[in-house]
Amino acid sequence: MATTVGKSALLIGATGQTGQQILRDLLQSPDFAKVGEYGRRVTDKSALPASGVDKLVQRTIDFENLEEAGLKEHKWDVVFIACVFKGGGWAWRSMRIEVANVDVHLDSEQRRKYVVNAARGAKSDAPDQRLVYVSSIGADASSKFLYTRSKGLTENALAGLGYGDTIIFRPAFLAGTNRDSIRLGESIAALVLPIVSYFSNNAQIDISTLAKSVVAAGKLGSAALPASAMASQVGKNGASFTLINNKGALALASETK
Repeated sequence: MATTVGKSALLIGATGQTGQQILRDLLQSPDFAKVGEYGRRVTDKSALPASGVDKLVQRTIDFENLEEAGLKEHKWDVVFIACVFKGGGWAWRSMRIEVANVDVHLDSEQRRKYVVNAARGAKSDAPDQRLVYVSSIGADASSKFLYTRSKGLTENALAGLGYGDTIIFRPAFLAGTNRDSIRLGESIAALVLPIVSYFSNNAQIDISTLAKSVVAAGKLGSAALPASAMASQVGKNGASFTLINNKGALALASETK
């Protein structure tokens, strides 16, 4: 896929902490002429910058009935999935949906199903269509820990969908979030990790920095990523993807104008 002005982007997960910033960056980017925000709920346009809103297409969808969601209608050039659970890979919090006005906690298999099925539903026949997924540090399909194992299985399933280019980010602790309630573990991490980050680039990343890097990767594609992104090819034939870790995401954002 050439790096030209006028790409279309679909974002699933725009109401989450990272997704909100990705949406703002996509709307402000001159490289994307049309931006779709699809989810069980969408962002209030009054909360978004006025410039760029004219290229926003919003649609509420039912993850239990994705056949009716119209994910393929616009034949998106780049599909971004940013369903990051609060606290990145360091914490576990149930994703919630509303079914017949009942608040339901989703288990890891259901989470994975919704993410993978949405990506499958948005896939077009274009050989150069790109998929960018925000995963988590430590993601590993063989992990003993439920969260990181679920993330790893999700990565593998997405890589096997047949997109022309699949890029996956594994960010560390997500800094700069703004949520109503913060647990003790997250409070401690928020105090300690800024100090640790002086000595390691794998401790944390601000959500605005991560979003900047994610949008840049979606624009550039694997082949055009700078060496500083330290991208590597992971997975088996037919289910491989480009991996960018926390350190690479920080570097890519710093090089992005």
